[in-house]
This record gives sequence, structure tokens and C-alpha cells, in this order.
Amino acid sequence: MTKFNELSISAPIMKALEKMGFEEATPIQTETIPLALAGNDVIGQAQTGTGKTAAFGIPMIERIDTKQRKVQGLVVAPTRELAIQVAEEINRIAKFLGIRALAIYGGQQMDRQIRALKDGPQIVVATPGRLLDHMRRRTIRTDHVQTAVLDEADEMLNMGFIDDIRDILKGIPEERQTLLFSATMPKEIRNIATTLMKDPKEVKIKAKEMTVENIEQYFIEIPEKYKFDTLNNHVDIHSPELAIVFARTKKRVDEITEGLQARGYRAEGIHGDLTQGKRMSVLNKFKNGRVDVLVATDVAARGLDISGVTHVYNFDIPQDPESYVHRIGRTGRAGKMGEAISFVTPREMAHLHLIEKTTKSKMKRLAPPTNQDAKRGQQQVTIEKIQKTINEKDLSSYQEAAKDLLEDNDSISVVAAALSLLTKERRDTPVRISSVAPISVKKALNSKGGHRSKNKRFYGGRNQGNRNQGGRNQGGQRNRKGNFQKRRNRD
Repeated sequence: MTKFNELSISAPIMKALEKMGFEEATPIQTETIPLALAGNDVIGQAQTGTGKTAAFGIPMIERIDTKQRKVQGLVVAPTRELAIQVAEEINRIAKFLGIRALAIYGGQQMDRQIRALKDGPQIVVATPGRLLDHMRRRTIRTDHVQTAVLDEADEMLNMGFIDDIRDILKGIPEERQTLLFSATMPKEIRNIATTLMKDPKEVKIKAKEMTVENIEQYFIEIPEKYKFDTLNNHVDIHSPELAIVFARTKKRVDEITEGLQARGYRAEGIHGDLTQGKRMSVLNKFKNGRVDVLVATDVAARGLDISGVTHVYNFDIPQDPESYVHRIGRTGRAGKMGEAISFVTPREMAHLHLIEKTTKSKMKRLAPPTNQDAKRGQQQVTIEKIQKTINEKDLSSYQEAAKDLLEDNDSISVVAAALSLLTKERRDTPVRISSVAPISVKKALNSKGGHRSKNKRFYGGRNQGNRNQGGRNQGGQRNRKGNFQKRRNRD
């Protein structure tokens, strides 16, 4: 693997990447960054979860003149959720340069966006319809744009944005660098590459074979509000030696960690906002057995090499199959069997089937364990400990005391009292976890692009939500003034 410090990246960006916990570049980053830094137009074709945001974000940031508070970089993305995520990622990468990225999308008040644009962001990440509105109003001026990026170009094609993309590129200075990223390369996208790009270099990353071995895979269909108690119950029943719980957001990681701690579990969380020192401290505790449950985001868990993980819990189902394989691969190592349990809300069942189809593996359905099941599970753990002690230890020094106890009490009462003393009782502290929107694949399943997930992240989860938000209705038609009618969520 190539390290970021081998790619001629400037010190401030390297500092940001290190703070984010990244050292090794993914294949798309390894191949794209040098080509883009050299000024080439680039077509990047790669499957989900490959780290495209950094692949185009780093070269774009390197070209920005920090003294100029004008839009110099433009990223076009199909949905507002993706626009927000990309802008956040770019802001993290550019943290030590004073460069700011702004997300612009439909559904947000136009005057609010205009005020934000007057603050002088150097990079704008926008959905096609809203970007065209601003370009026509001259509230986004493209005269100084040096780098234009089309992210998820095939998705924008599927959503009916192909004409918008052409209009946007024609409204940007010809002396620009254009970077186009797409998981597939239909002829309409290929046509953009040949007519609106200059001798583009192609980077094609072969999709990884996604297989899962030595891992028993299960799912529990459960409404969002019952996930936390279900997690508690499952942990109580199965008493994992080491478990990793994956959550979609940093806020969820913090809330789940605090909730587990409040209920008496030895839990710690890691995510991108933690310092490298804190992150390493948590991982060392986990590796040394001082923490039983590690709660993590995808980004923070990248590259984890921890042996002995017996259970992986997908508290939030991941948004693409590659993330799923990456997550559950934390267990089932060194020839040992592991268990992966995914909590899936009823509205996410279609997404679960998409993951099953892509990974060619079937998950077994589990009934949600009840509090009573958990109580019996904890008692069973104690029984097994007692049985092990009987089998393996010399108890002769305790036998006299045992006889005295049995003279005054029946044997069932004595054993019940021992179980009561030794069984870990869970604290029923109230815990509230913020809800997140369910992942929907309805659009993915109906699109021309076929069954494909929608996550194009730096390296981690991203909720893209409703794909009609952030742009025009697919049925939108141009009127004689070149504007669109029948639009949704434009203002």
C-alpha cells in the first residue's frame, strides 16, 4: 500500500490527514492524486467505498489560492446528502490551510445560500439544479474556477441531470481541470469525457472480490427505537469476549458508548474527531482486554487489526456492500469463527437483500432477544463459570463451609443465592439514542445503473437519503427561457 506521504502532498494537508488517522492511500487515491497534481484531467472509475473524495479533494485543495476569497473549485454531486458529506470531508482535509468548502443544494432557502456565498468560500459543492440557479443569478461566479469535479456522474445521468451537467461545464472557463468519477461508464458519460474534457487520463480500479468466510451472519429486524435495548440483550446473552459495534455517525458512537457505560458495560468509542493519541489509547485498552465493547464509525475502524474479536454488531446497517464486508471482517480471523449481527429497520430490508446479493451470502434471521432472555443468558454465564470451577479447581477448603450452609438451608436455595451474588445485573438506566433516517435503495433498484449502492465516501459511511432532493424533478422540462418547469425542492 502507498502512504500519503509518498504522494507529494503538502505539509498542511498531511497534518490534516494524520489528525484524521489516515496514513495509507486507497488504490483510487494512489493513482488519481499524482495525475491530478500534475494538472491532468482524470476519469476515475471505481466501485463504492474506494475513497474518491480525497482522490479529487486533495489535488483541488492544493491548487487553491488561499489569498483569494473566490470560488476556485467546484464539485457537482447528485444529492444534497452527498454534497454535505463531501463539503465536510474537504473542510477536514483543508483544515490547516484556511480554505473553506460550502455545500449548496435544493430545499434550502436561496437567500440563506446567497449570504453564505458572500462570505467567500473557495470551494462549492453543489447539486446540479441549484448550482445552475445560482450560476444564472450570478450569485455563484465561475470565472476563477480552476478545478471542476463531477462526483457520481452515472447517478446524475440516471436522475436526469445530464443536460444540467453539460450546461454547468460550458459555463466554467475552458482553461480548467476536470475530474470525473463514476462507478460505471455509460455512453452519455463517455461523451462528456470526450467533448468537455482535455485528453483525460483514465484510472480504473477493479472491484474487490467480496467474500466472507468463517463468519456466521445474522440480522435482527427491529424498529430504530428498540435497537439499543436489543444490543444490550444480545450482549448479555452471548457475553462476547471482544465486540465491535458499528454506528453511522460520530454522534451515535458517543451516545451508544455513553449508554453502554451507564448500564455497566466496559465500552469505549472511536471516531474521526478523536485525537490520534486518544484513539490509540482506546484501541490499546480494547486489545488488552480492559474494554469489552468498542463502538466505532467506519472511518475510525479503517485498518484495525485486532485479534480475538468474537462479535461484530452493525447497530446501523452500512450503506454499501463493501463497507459491510470491511466491517464484519474484523471477526472470524486466524481460522476462528466469528459472528456478525446486523440491526435492520423494516424500511431497510430491501437494502439488506442488496448486500446479501452483492456479497453472495445469506444472513439468518434472529428474533429480537427480550429482557427475560437476557436475564436467563446472564444466569447461564454464571452457571458455566460455576461448572468450570467445579471441574477445574480444588474446592476441598470450601467443603466444610458448604456443609454448614446445607444443614440450615436446602440445596436449591443455596445455589440460587450463589447465582444471585455472581450474576451480573444490568443497570436499567434510561438511554436515548438520536434517530437517523433509514437507508433506502428504492432508487438504486429502479435505476438504469442496476443494483448498486450509493456510497461514495472518503472511507466510511454516508447517508444519501432521498435522491430527488437537491435537484430538479426527473420529469422537469425546459421552457423557452431555458429554465425548468415542474421542479421539486429548488427553493
